[in-house]
Amino acid sequence: MADQSRKSAGAEKTSERSANAKSRSARSGSASRSAKSSSGTSKSSGSAGRAGVAKRSDFEIIDTVEELEVLAKALLKEEVVAFDTEADSFYHYFDKVCLVQVATRKKCWLIDPLAIGGPDKMKPLAPVFSSPKVRVLFHAAEYDIYVLKRDCGFEFTNLFDTMVSAQLLGYPAIGLAALIEKHFGVSLPKDEQRSDWSRRPLTEKQLSYAASDVLYLIKLAETLEKELKKAKRLDWAMDEFETLCGRRWPDREFDELGYLRIKGARSLEPTELAILRELYLLRDLRAREIDRPPFKVLGNRTLLEISRSHPTDLDSLSEIKGITELILKRMGKDLVASVKKGLRKPHGPIPKLETSGRKRMDRKTEKRLGALKDWRGPRAQDLKLDPGVLCPNAALEAIAWAAPSNAKDLKGLPELKDWFVREFAEEIAEVIERHDADVAAAADKEADEKSEKTKRSRRGGRGRSGAARAKKRARRARKKSDGTDDPGLESGD
Repeated sequence: MADQSRKSAGAEKTSERSANAKSRSARSGSASRSAKSSSGTSKSSGSAGRAGVAKRSDFEIIDTVEELEVLAKALLKEEVVAFDTEADSFYHYFDKVCLVQVATRKKCWLIDPLAIGGPDKMKPLAPVFSSPKVRVLFHAAEYDIYVLKRDCGFEFTNLFDTMVSAQLLGYPAIGLAALIEKHFGVSLPKDEQRSDWSRRPLTEKQLSYAASDVLYLIKLAETLEKELKKAKRLDWAMDEFETLCGRRWPDREFDELGYLRIKGARSLEPTELAILRELYLLRDLRAREIDRPPFKVLGNRTLLEISRSHPTDLDSLSEIKGITELILKRMGKDLVASVKKGLRKPHGPIPKLETSGRKRMDRKTEKRLGALKDWRGPRAQDLKLDPGVLCPNAALEAIAWAAPSNAKDLKGLPELKDWFVREFAEEIAEVIERHDADVAAAADKEADEKSEKTKRSRRGGRGRSGAARAKKRARRARKKSDGTDDPGLESGD
């Protein structure tokens, strides 16, 4: 299965690296050739056995352009073709497609892009991927489509993704191995998931592992499609597939502020943070030079430890955990130079990093979001879906901000999937309407209570004034009865 990891580095290719890739891709001699079918007879896609390990008779290896052209023409005659890719992002700075697995209902092939001469030589497959008449199957297609578009320029039209289908059906385990075992009682091999697919020759275990990933994919897709139809969710899946086909990824550029995203970086002192920045830049430069992932050059913990202890000589540097003799030999002087550079100029104010762009919600929007989540939880449970599959948090937040007054207002929100709007827009509009009505009623009640309280306060004030007047009248009456209040009498009479 395709390595799902992504790197922050750019994915640009150089002519020198392409030449090196081609030289590394020299055919594996009799080992790879023996995998080919000399008679060209059909091979059953179900012949891998209960253990799920593909046998040598289950697949052929394609390692020349001429063979690829013949295969591509044959695939165009098929109604459905299963694909998978193997990349090398765990081992290289600039990851690339190293193997493409292909299966029809009767045969399986492993295409070696490195042996063929690089991604430019994969063009014969372009008509297969873009044909509306050939259904192209993947499991977890996003990364496969990403690297095939990026490296080979392919476009996709008629897609079916078994992982997305399993998600929409509410499967608790959506991995390919779990699905194959559930439906066919077959255990797929898992011991080559972290293989270096760029090395040649590929081992027998690697080849068997790679072929096994596509041998059951057509049968699985047919099973899941039936379930989608029964659940009346096939149109949901088709919407998802169409979105995947049209997706575009921006060119990935090196993030010069990436050191601030390292856990623990923001707790460093200005001088330490300046050192971390210099070490981060040095690590990336070195990773590019040797074509290795940055984490395989120096780990983040080691970068932080150097930043905190800021060694200024090789002896001090050698005492830091993670600094091996080899690192000391190859990078020691450059690491010390980076530390000194950071010491000379402490870090200034920490710049604001780009975020997802989510705005901070006001109280009204937060309450509206709460109402939407209160709806999503039970609704997802009724549908036996993961809440995030039904409607991700980002989509709920977009609805909360938009405060739609009717179902039509949801159609213009790009965060919402077409099938979700089609199926649940009316419900969402009712949730918002009911929530807003409840908020308005609560506000009216609060206003009425406040008004009544004010009235009671005023009535209480008038009551106290009346009592005071009554007391005054009583005093006058007593004085009159005593004769002390008779204006005709004078003092001393």
